Amino acid sequence: MRNFLFIVFIAFISCKSDNNTSPDLERWQNTADNITIIRDNFGVPHIYGKTDADAVFGLLYAQCEDDFNRVEQNYIWATGRLAEVEGEDAIYSDLRAKMFMTEEEAKTNYENSPDWLKKLCDAFADGINYYLYTHPKVKPRLITKFEPWMPMYFSEGSIGGDIERVSARRIKAFYEGTAINQFEVEKELQEKADAEPAGSNGIAIHGKLTKSGNPILLINPHTSFFFRGEVHVVSEEGLNAYGAVTWGQFFVYQGFNEKTGWMHTSTYTDVIDEFEEDLIKIEDKLMYRYGKELREVQTFETKLKYKDGDSIKSKIFPFYRTHHGPITQSKDGKWIATAMMWEPVKALKQSYIRTKQDGYKGFRKMMDIKTNSSNNTVYADAEGNIGYFHGNFIPKRDTTFNYRKPVDGSNPKTDWQGLHEVDEHITLLNPENGWLQNCNSTPFTAAAEFSPKAEDYPKYMSLNRENYRGVHAIDLLSDSK
Repeated sequence: MRNFLFIVFIAFISCKSDNNTSPDLERWQNTADNITIIRDNFGVPHIYGKTDADAVFGLLYAQCEDDFNRVEQNYIWATGRLAEVEGEDAIYSDLRAKMFMTEEEAKTNYENSPDWLKKLCDAFADGINYYLYTHPKVKPRLITKFEPWMPMYFSEGSIGGDIERVSARRIKAFYEGTAINQFEVEKELQEKADAEPAGSNGIAIHGKLTKSGNPILLINPHTSFFFRGEVHVVSEEGLNAYGAVTWGQFFVYQGFNEKTGWMHTSTYTDVIDEFEEDLIKIEDKLMYRYGKELREVQTFETKLKYKDGDSIKSKIFPFYRTHHGPITQSKDGKWIATAMMWEPVKALKQSYIRTKQDGYKGFRKMMDIKTNSSNNTVYADAEGNIGYFHGNFIPKRDTTFNYRKPVDGSNPKTDWQGLHEVDEHITLLNPENGWLQNCNSTPFTAAAEFSPKAEDYPKYMSLNRENYRGVHAIDLLSDSK
């Protein structure tokens, strides 16, 4: 923790009013009485609550103090309401959000959550709503009341989640019947392939190489400057986590507690695939072929609002899903469904449980939830362990098919065959050289000569490419004492 030069003490002040006896306000004030927020000389909030839910309430309140606009913006985007503030150009981003989860489905996910998680979701909403109540001069752009089902849309913690890798431009082309310029698409893909990989740097050094005898963990996230806030959140139920939070989320995304530290880099594991569907219409039903059977395409309808000058207009969109996922584009007359990890309850559970582990055994068990789909994890703990997990959600596939392109969804052999167990993933634990690193580079040089071997794993588990940050990290660590 930091050495404080001075501290600013902020206590929640009950705002009881004889004219307002709503159950919400009474609940907010009772919760606020259990919370203290201390800000150090860097402005970092240290939030103390009796329960985990109290701490979450205080965490969201503190985040809103720091940057309510970013908290609100993340939920405007995640819940599919961006066009209501940014205009019609954003409507296909909103449609994309609805394709993967409707508001009704988000509410169902919340209701089906374990009680402890529902309490945290309730505290999330209460903390923001109490902030708005105590700061009447703050005027939301759109969301005047936050709901406990909203975190279901924004559950994993990474920059935009996997959903941003689904092209809104292609969704637009599908709905407007316009052609995608394939030359431009191929050019864009090639430019991405040739570009220096973006993301973060993580380094873990074993205690046998350090003066103190304790491991060292470097957490070096590469995001825009204000993308995440820095916090310390504590409860009497065992929570004591310090690190970075994505605005509007109620867990420390990467950081440390008293016993463990974890950081994330963007993974290049294949976690999203596209399936060409073979459609046929029988009477009024839209069907798709799957092996020897015909299955009905799920059809939904959603009304999306958008800003037009000073007024709000709306459009109604149908959208479709097969068991592979929502239909997000078409190519050569074939509708294409996109499959990706979408387990919001499990993802929220994993993101929160991670913050309370006290050693490698518990941390490794947490990884068995397998919903941290867009990240690699660099790890260290007070027991002296250092470790690396390349990805976490990895579908099993038939390697005779090329999943870099859409595969035939009517062939059951192309389906994901469950998930790889973590023991089958590319991992490291206490390599003999005493250090490991990942800089969005290949995992097969993560620990120099003690690295995993590419030939031991399916190619879809990682792109085997180095980058300059990886080269420099290896050079830095190889000759250091």
